[in-house]
Amino acid sequence: MTINRKGNIRVKRILFETENSLPPSFSQSEITKIFTDMIELQQLYNGAIREISSKLETLDEEFQILYSHNPIHHIESRLKAPRSIIDKLIKRNFPVSIESAMENITDIAGIRVICHYIDDVYTVEKLITEQSDVTVIKKSDYIEQPKPNGYRSLHIIASVPVYLSKQVRHVPVEIQLRTIAMDFWASLEHKLRYKSSDEIKDDLQSQLKECAEQISLVDSQMQEIHEKIYK
Repeated sequence: MTINRKGNIRVKRILFETENSLPPSFSQSEITKIFTDMIELQQLYNGAIREISSKLETLDEEFQILYSHNPIHHIESRLKAPRSIIDKLIKRNFPVSIESAMENITDIAGIRVICHYIDDVYTVEKLITEQSDVTVIKKSDYIEQPKPNGYRSLHIIASVPVYLSKQVRHVPVEIQLRTIAMDFWASLEHKLRYKSSDEIKDDLQSQLKECAEQISLVDSQMQEIHEKIYK
């Protein structure tokens, strides 16, 4: 068997973003140290994403084989760019280092799990968080308690071990679990809010929240139909 290697660490991009994100007051030796830190950070968090993704994919395959219903529709992942990490640390007056980033920024690595139904969200949450090497650091249930703008999703910060040649590092990953319906609303709301050059007016914000509530009602109805058919 041949394993094809794929390079995920873009050294030139990391160097460019490091040099262009730091204030002029940083010396060349400091820039070099931070650049090295950012490469190590990318490696660590890429490893953590692979660990969680592998667990989810294994569960997904098991459900496809053993059960008539598979709770996972699809999985997405993303790694925060070095520029964003550095900017956030500087903005919050934290030291720019790998230790500072790991301690103060919890969303460097992110995985989004899109499920079919509301119950599926909690099924996947239970299965992933009860694994012996997964440690839940924080849980925010925006399905039970939606955000004021109508946003719904289940957020978990979970730590997983990443095995390196000489040590094991426990790395946090933000896992977002939501239904297809929740993702539909969140994706469009994000596009409207962050791609618009103008502030969204109060009446439009109210309409967006109303849409979220209507979509949530449909989500619940689809759950009920599913239960009647399969239970």
